[in-house]
Amino acid sequence: MSQAAVNAETETLSYSEECTGKIYCANCSHCKLITSPAGQDQFYLRVRCDAGKWKKKMGEEKIHKYFTVSRRSIDSCDAYEPMGDEEEYMRELRKTLPSKDESYDRYY
Repeated sequence: MSQAAVNAETETLSYSEECTGKIYCANCSHCKLITSPAGQDQFYLRVRCDAGKWKKKMGEEKIHKYFTVSRRSIDSCDAYEPMGDEEEYMRELRKTLPSKDESYDRYY
C-alpha cells in the first residue's frame, strides 16, 4: 500500500472515529458542578450543562447527580468544548468520583 493510500485511510479512520465516538459531557467546559440543598447546613453535589443541552421532556433544565457524571455521553453536540485529553481525564475522574450520592456539610 502506498504512503498516500495509508494517509487517506488514516484520515478516513480519524474522521469516522470523531463522527461515531461518544462525547463525554464531563470533559466539556460547559459541564458545571453546582450545589443543591440537602437539609440544614448540608448540600449535595450536582452537575448541569451551562450550554443548556440537558433538558427534560417538558423543556426544563435537567440536573444530574455528581457521582453519575462519568456516564453522561452523547453522539454529537454543537456546544462541545473539550477541556483536554478525554481518555486520561475520564480515567482520573472515575477514580475520584464518589460511588453514591453523598451529602456534605456547609462551612461558614
